[in-house]
Amino acid sequence: MATPLQRIGWWCVPGVLERFLADLIADELAHLRPGGCAIPALPWSSGMLLDEEGLGLDSLERMAVASALNEALHLHESGVEDLLLVRRRFGDWVELARLGLDHVSQRLTFRTSGSSGTPKPCVHELASLEQEVDFLSELLAGRRRVFSAVPAHHIYGFLFTVLLPLRWDGAGVQDVRRVTPQALAGLLAPGDLLVSHPAHWALVARHGGGLPPGVVGVSSTAPCPAGLADQLIGCGLQRLVQVYGSSETAGIGWRDTPAGPFRLMPHWSRPCGDDRVLQREEPQGGQRTQPLQDQLDWCGAVDFTVSGRLDQAVQVGGTNVFPDRVRQVLLAHPQVQEAAVRRMSPDEGERLKAFVVPRAGADQQVLPDELARWVAQRLTAAERPKAFTLGDRLPVNALGKAADWPCRRSEVGRAQHEGALGP
Repeated sequence: MATPLQRIGWWCVPGVLERFLADLIADELAHLRPGGCAIPALPWSSGMLLDEEGLGLDSLERMAVASALNEALHLHESGVEDLLLVRRRFGDWVELARLGLDHVSQRLTFRTSGSSGTPKPCVHELASLEQEVDFLSELLAGRRRVFSAVPAHHIYGFLFTVLLPLRWDGAGVQDVRRVTPQALAGLLAPGDLLVSHPAHWALVARHGGGLPPGVVGVSSTAPCPAGLADQLIGCGLQRLVQVYGSSETAGIGWRDTPAGPFRLMPHWSRPCGDDRVLQREEPQGGQRTQPLQDQLDWCGAVDFTVSGRLDQAVQVGGTNVFPDRVRQVLLAHPQVQEAAVRRMSPDEGERLKAFVVPRAGADQQVLPDELARWVAQRLTAAERPKAFTLGDRLPVNALGKAADWPCRRSEVGRAQHEGALGP
């Protein structure tokens, strides 16, 4: 049976739509201003101006941000989207979005968090998302408060910090993205749910100390190393539920054992004879075929492991990043002849690293600092390599294929100090 809050719609719960819009706008501005520009700290007041001394939106930024909001909430289907270009305060945009959702709320669009330059829009029926949350509410039953280290406008954050609390009759949600791990441990209490991603979980395990008993965690957006999951349980976490899915699919599978297989959520099934797709039972009836982005190795009808991505993306701080795009930005530097970009190994850090072959005559003493400034002006925080290694040729193995390379301690020290997404 639906709770009273479920019946009024997620956008009518006090503070929820404000949190969704603020996260979406801040994320869009981060992409529009890759060189870095101050964005007011969240939460935002309803009276905050969108231009001038507030967000400082110019006309092009206002159009881009309004378009992103229109796309996410399908405001064009209710006819209020043009008013976004004339209203001047954040609270005005919240009220316009609420008005639009009062009329049309059946679908939402989430964009992939990838950094390929053309993020992909993924349309989801609200009824399908609620179907998943029905399962999650039982899987995680008994939670009384939700602590969130993820943005509400990404599909993972929307499912776990917007829709899921409604199943628990409006469990309180607190944003902890700007709370230190030490302080976070003091906020948590038995019965709480902490929704996070592996890069943040690593900081909690390293610096959070002992966690109160009875706290359950959820991790998604990237693989959680078994050693990290074990470490979190050792710190006192009662249970860590790992969710496998994507912006295209929402949640597909889950597990709560660090190195065990994932299990399909009940609305997904594996069709016979084709390991490249899954089938989804829709809440209104019928089935939908969903192509897979990852290689899944099956351990039976419903259990599987993930052996790798098919689109060559890697995860940095919960964001899909494409190393080849980063490589192209480095190759555009006049003193770079060749480059390779990879995610750091677990013992090196949580960021990207780059191996650079300088052009003849390049000053190798100052080139790493120049490259750091170069990428800071052209890439988002998650995309920027945090270690630059120089050499005469790119690393290869005995078969002549591209190989990994170790970072010197001096190269990775800064990345480790800055944590998941330092500037």
